[in-house]
Formats: sequence, structure tokens, C-alpha cells
Amino acid sequence: MGCNMSRLAKAVISLTIMVMLFMPAAMAATVASFDATRSQRIPLPDGSVRGPESVAFDGQGHGPYSGVSDGRVLKWNGDELGWTTYTSSPDYNSDACRLAKLRPATNPETLCGRPLGLQFHHKSGYLYIADAYKGLMRVGPGGGEATVLVSEIDDIPLRFTNGVDVDQITGEVYFTDSSINYDRSQHELVTNTHDATGRLLVYDPETTQVRALQAGMAYPNGVAISTDRTHLVVASTGPCKLLKHWIRGSKAGTTEPFADLPGYPDNVRPDRKGGYWVALHGEKNERPFGVDNHLLAVRVGANGKIAEEMRGPKRVKPSEIIERADGNLYIGTMDGPYVGVATRK
Repeated sequence: MGCNMSRLAKAVISLTIMVMLFMPAAMAATVASFDATRSQRIPLPDGSVRGPESVAFDGQGHGPYSGVSDGRVLKWNGDELGWTTYTSSPDYNSDACRLAKLRPATNPETLCGRPLGLQFHHKSGYLYIADAYKGLMRVGPGGGEATVLVSEIDDIPLRFTNGVDVDQITGEVYFTDSSINYDRSQHELVTNTHDATGRLLVYDPETTQVRALQAGMAYPNGVAISTDRTHLVVASTGPCKLLKHWIRGSKAGTTEPFADLPGYPDNVRPDRKGGYWVALHGEKNERPFGVDNHLLAVRVGANGKIAEEMRGPKRVKPSEIIERADGNLYIGTMDGPYVGVATRK
């Protein structure tokens, strides 16, 4: 028995030493988390439109601006004035779009457009719009009717224009076309069929030329340029990954894995620490029942590691997270009737 006790004591000591050795690493791996359930809301007008997919602020910090389900981009002017129309696609007809929504056999988005990604070029004041059906559009300072800049490339139409970001130094516009086979109304098929016909594109406003940086991508969605402007981070929705595409340096023109994600990513936007906020439609293999709480978004560091989580109700399907200097996090959604505003507690 004395021998058995001695072995047991040695085992306990060994286990204790292992715990002490690995405790710092385990603590370092802890991911910060906060609950955005009680976030504030900026309701969309009249309950007649939904889906503020992307959220943008202009060079003066005014906004948010957001594209909504009837094809317009709206601007928030504060509680007193509320939302106003900032821009829409060429030949937009509000009456026709309203009637189209009442016809079950029609898809009003094909007529009216569906603005997804938004981003300002702060120096010029231009707002660039990735419209799922119209292509890449732009509108000048003050708004008005937008101009379609790109609707096809290499004789292949843009069928599912999705994410957009702007190099604030050069003015170059990076954007994604999620599939050449399916449009936005068929977005589930892009994932379910493992479609890999998406493209990462760049538009040069000086030459008005557009070119493909990479083709054959699996559901490229949101895109963000890195702080040092050496690479792009692209959300690959179906595979639940972030990719890094190099645009400068010795690796320029190549793409490599950047991060594995616990859910399906939509838009990617910079945080305030050199990393990125990634909105998640939902978690992998998420079940509709059980505790009404899931991941809304994750913050991924510049090293590709998840550094922070945002959680909230399962009914919320975020499409974009924008972090502002005051610490507020603006939340765009796929089909919600409001823009959310969360604050870390």
C-alpha cells in the first residue's frame, strides 16, 4: 500500500507541475466576450424597408449611411430629421419598386437593385456601392442618382456584387462578385452547391479600368484592406474562412489562408487595433432550439487569431460590424428593421 501511495503522490505532483506550466498559455488563449443583447436601435423609416446590410460613415463622421431592401441608400441625420434618401440606382422609380414588392412572382431587387457593401473615399467624398444586381456604383458628395461604374468584366456580367473597400491613399476600389452562376436571391445555393466561381476585383478610378485579382473563389463576400495597405482580407462565406490576398510586396498576387471561423462570415471591417471585425450569419451547425444566444461576430487580430466575441439573440443575423472611435459598434443586419448600436460593458 505504501508503494501505491508513493505512485499516487508522484502522479499528483506531476499533474500539478503540468497545470502550472500550461496555465499561462491557457490564460493567454482566453477570448474576451460581451453580450450585445441590450444594444440600442436606430429604426428604419415606417417599417417599410429592412436589411441595413452595410453601415458607412463619411469623411466628416456623418451617418450612418445604409443600403436597404427597396434599393435605396439612406442617411441617418439624427433623431430630429431621421432617415433621408441619399442615393439610388439610375432610373430608380419608387412607385414601381413599391408595386413590385406586391407581386409574388417578381423579384423587386432585380428592378430596384439591392445595395450591399458601402464605403466612402474620404478625400473625394465619393460613396462606392456594391449593388448585388446593378454592379459597382458610385455617387458624389451630397448624394443623388448613382452611376454604374462596372457591370461586367471580361464579358462576364457581375451577378452578385457584394463587398467593397477603398484604398484611402490611391482611391482604388476593391470589391467582390460572389458567384457568376447565382444571384443574391439564390445565395443559399452558392453555399449548398460549393460554388467556387466568385471573383475578387479592383477598379481604378484614374483609368476607369477594372481587373480580376483572383477568380475561382468560394463565395467571396466582405473585403477589407489592411492597415498597412499590403493585403486584403476576404471573407469566404461557405468555407467559414478568411483569406489574405497580397496586393503589394514580394507576395503580391497570391492568396493564402488567414483565419478559420466558428461561423459563416459576411462583411469584414477594421477594428481599432490593426485587426478586423467579422459579422457572422450564424454558427457552424447551429440548432434553432436551445439557449437563445449565439455568436454575432468575432474580432480577429492581425495574427489571424480570434481575440474577442460578440454574442446576442439567435434572431439577429449580423451582416457588418463597424467600430467607431467612441467605442460604439454599429451593427448591420441581413433583414432587420433597424441598425444596432452596441457598447462593450
